[in-house]
Amino acid sequence: MEMSHRFFENRSCKYFPCHSGMEGQDFNCLFCYCPLNPYADCPGTPAFKKDRSGREVKVCTGCDFPHRPENYDALLAFLRKKLHGG
Repeated sequence: MEMSHRFFENRSCKYFPCHSGMEGQDFNCLFCYCPLNPYADCPGTPAFKKDRSGREVKVCTGCDFPHRPENYDALLAFLRKKLHGG
């Protein structure tokens, strides 16, 4: 896939790919730090676990939603909805 404002892949990153199961696929590094992290209802597939104090914590290590190039539009639509009160 060609680099653009919608896609960036950094194969020289020491963490690449940071999610297992995506080896050999187009991997979008544009959202390396996922903008969906603050949202429990994100369109990805996070897990929720209790920390030592019993507080529920979102765990995104098994989610590759923001790294799949085909999810760019869905990710932006979700953020637009959140930012505009939806």
